[in-house]
Amino acid sequence: MTEDFLQYLWKYKKFGFTNLKTTKHEELILQQVGTHNVENSGPDFFNARLIIQGQKWAGNVEVHIKSSDWYVHNHENDPAYDNVILHVVWEDDVEVYRNDNSIIPTLQLKEYVKEELLVRYKKLFDKNAQQWISCDKQLPEVSDFMLSNWQERLYLERLEKKSTLILELLEDSANNWEAVLFRLLSKNFGLKTNGIAFLSIANSIDFAVLRKCTDHLGQIEALFFGQAGFLEINTEGEYFNTLKKEYRFLKNKFKLNTNGVEPLHFFRLRPSNFPTIRLAQLAMLYFKNHQLFSKVINSNTIDDFYTLFNVETSEFWQNHYTFEKESKTRKKKLTKSFIDLLLINTIIPMKFVYARSMGQNPEEDIFELISKLPFEKNSIISNFADLKVPIENAMHSQAMIQLKNTYCDQKACLKCAIGNYLLNGE
Repeated sequence: MTEDFLQYLWKYKKFGFTNLKTTKHEELILQQVGTHNVENSGPDFFNARLIIQGQKWAGNVEVHIKSSDWYVHNHENDPAYDNVILHVVWEDDVEVYRNDNSIIPTLQLKEYVKEELLVRYKKLFDKNAQQWISCDKQLPEVSDFMLSNWQERLYLERLEKKSTLILELLEDSANNWEAVLFRLLSKNFGLKTNGIAFLSIANSIDFAVLRKCTDHLGQIEALFFGQAGFLEINTEGEYFNTLKKEYRFLKNKFKLNTNGVEPLHFFRLRPSNFPTIRLAQLAMLYFKNHQLFSKVINSNTIDDFYTLFNVETSEFWQNHYTFEKESKTRKKKLTKSFIDLLLINTIIPMKFVYARSMGQNPEEDIFELISKLPFEKNSIISNFADLKVPIENAMHSQAMIQLKNTYCDQKACLKCAIGNYLLNGE
């Protein structure tokens, strides 16, 4: 038994509430359970309305497993609890008094909860069960209709979470959407291994400086490779020396520094994901698209984006993965699978936030776009697929990642639509 579960029972009236009595055998009529206090200190529910033995009460409700927890938590010394009108507990083991020595009415909830609900609760929260998530043995029982609705809500939650970073970057850049797009794209070009390092490189470059370089691919490459520290190595070659000379000029002209730039990693990366290749592709993207943000906003189909991000490296990188060693000639274009990741993690969240900033409701268009992308392939998605969860597109996979990270891993089943479905036996 947990306090979270007791709060759930009270909040959603998951008990027989028509013939309630306090532990002093006083008639209790529940009019309003109150507003759940989720984030702030103080009683668990504010502004509840009750009638106890014919007397109307308005105030707060505190929930505990045992009555004695009131004293364990030192509520008797906290003025915030002076206005508690009802103590809701699972087990009443001691009387609780207000500061004026009047007894706080207590409702012992275990007398009013159906046994079948407790059985479902214990099954869902079985600590001894060896399972990937709490409900993995029960998940196949959940209807596809309920899962589909919950996936849509989960995906919106994930978009909201990604929106937080975008809004923070907008504030830092005085609402420069182009600059924010550059930072986010940089982060995602670095993927999981080098994402933070790529973001630190982007943060070290004032976007106004990049804008002044976009007419010359060599300048953009010199800017990116120089800020990344790649031009400090000991090697020779016409291309390398040209970039190094160009970077010295740009560094002096724009007072560039690399303070805060994180080191880049090659270890265990496929050559196509080497940071050198990803920086060269990012440079080409900005060389070909001087107003990239406007093009992103005005693109509305998957094919539009595949065309927009149809870029490859400059000639040198067609037969190199690093500055030092030549390799077999191969064009290194952005693949569709990589572009899909950019759309999922950068482009669609940016379009979502921008549309909202313009007073629009973008949900329908966003759902249409994300639903046309293939789902991601990772261990989370594989495990949910094994549990027969329908995963047909990127909206589904993003939703299930949100579910696993925010609900399953946190044991937040009582806040999850699936957990509620199973508890209610629907």
